[in-house]
Formats: sequence, structure tokens, C-alpha cells
Amino acid sequence: MKKRALIIGFFIIGAIIFFASVIGKLSGEKIGVIEIEGVIADSREILEQIEKFKDDEGIKGVIVRVDSPGGASAPCQEIHREIKKLREKKRVFISMGSVCASGGYYIAVAGEKIYAMPSTITGSIGVLMEQIVVEDLLKKVGLQANTIKAGEYKDLGNPFRKMREDERAYLKGIIDTIHQQFLEDVSRGRNIPMEKAKEIGDGRIFTGTMAKEYNLVDKIGTFYDAVEDLKMVLHIKGKPVLVYGKKRLSILRLLLSSLIDEMEYLLR
Repeated sequence: MKKRALIIGFFIIGAIIFFASVIGKLSGEKIGVIEIEGVIADSREILEQIEKFKDDEGIKGVIVRVDSPGGASAPCQEIHREIKKLREKKRVFISMGSVCASGGYYIAVAGEKIYAMPSTITGSIGVLMEQIVVEDLLKKVGLQANTIKAGEYKDLGNPFRKMREDERAYLKGIIDTIHQQFLEDVSRGRNIPMEKAKEIGDGRIFTGTMAKEYNLVDKIGTFYDAVEDLKMVLHIKGKPVLVYGKKRLSILRLLLSSLIDEMEYLLR
């Protein structure tokens, strides 16, 4: 009997969550939320969320929540460009978390309006490339590395030997090019002269308050300040429904999510 009562209770709770979710999603206008957290090594998941919200007519606007120290240049640049495409169809605000620096800031400048907390760490507008050389260590332990290559620069960055000056100059040219792209996007995104972008784009980090003084952010405010302002811009009456691109589901919600999506489809 106890087992049967538990099963019945499970389905009752499930039904309540199911109908509450459906009613909640169908009532009120929607704002999409994309969360970008941690080191950015790949853009695929974020791009899928952007594309989903871009094509969803029920999503009136989007807030991108960034809490990241940056990451690889190409994924950050790709996300930046897709957010700019999203802005052609939706209003997009950016909310910074505790850290939104380097590649994280690269993403942020694609938004229409940027919000930061006073202590948010941001900026770090620069490009970094590092190499660890173990040549002297190998000599001390009596080991020797042999490299066979075809192509003068094929073993560029080889940790078993010191970098030549021509190699250093070659790599410096590459990161300077990427840095220039970063600066150009900051200049365009924040509507500041290129010379000013170069002045503050030397790799320094800023607090949210400092960033506001340099026009790197628009407003000191929380995530919900961004929600409230976007709601006003979109003329949404009442409390908007926040639709997260990446849902954090419990096991029970995971079991019910497909049923909820199906119900939403049938009721459209």
C-alpha cells in the first residue's frame, strides 16, 4: 500500500508541475535568457540557443548572461557575430556576472546594452599566447628530443626547443591581427573612437564601476535590472516569462519536459 501511495503521489506531483509549467509558459510574454559560463572553448551549444531564440516568434527579446574569463578567440568571435545577427530581429541586452573579461567581453560588446555589477571584473581586451619550453630540463635528465618535419614552421611552438626570433615575430603578427579585430569590434560595439579603444585595450582589467567610466558598459545593475529595462523597452505588461536556452532540469522535470513541449505545440 505504501508503495502504491508513493506512485500515486509521484504522478500527482508530476501532473501539478506539468500543468503549472504549461500555464506559466502560455501566459505572459517571453524573454529569452542565454547563459555563458566558464572558459569558452566551443561555440556550438551557444549558437544553437541563439538560433532557437532568433526563430521563435514568441521570444520578444533576449538577455545574454555572461560569467566567463574568456577563452579561445574563434568561438568568442563566432558568438559575437551571431549575437549581432540576432539583434537584427530581437532586442539583446547583456548582463555581466562576477567576471566578463577578454573573450567574455568580446561577446558582450555585441549586445545593445551592457549591465555590470560594481565589482564585476571585465576588460582584459587583448590576446595571449604562451609556450612552455622544457629543453633545459631534458638536458638535465639526459633526454633528447628528435623532430622530423617538412615545412619550415611545422614544429612552431615545439616545447623541446627554444623559439627562434623569426618564429616569435611570425606569431606576434598573428596575435596582433586578432587583437586588431577585437579592438575594431569594441570600437564599433561601444561606439568609441578607435584610438580610445587602443588606449584602454591594452589587456588591463577593470571593475564594473571603472568600465562604466570608460563607456565599456552602460549601466551598473543586476540581471533583474536588465530584465526590467528590457521589459519596458519591449512594452511588456506584467511579469515576463524568462525562457532559458539551457534548462537546468531535475529528474522529474526532465521526464516531463517532452510532454510540456508537446502540449505547447498542440495549444499553439
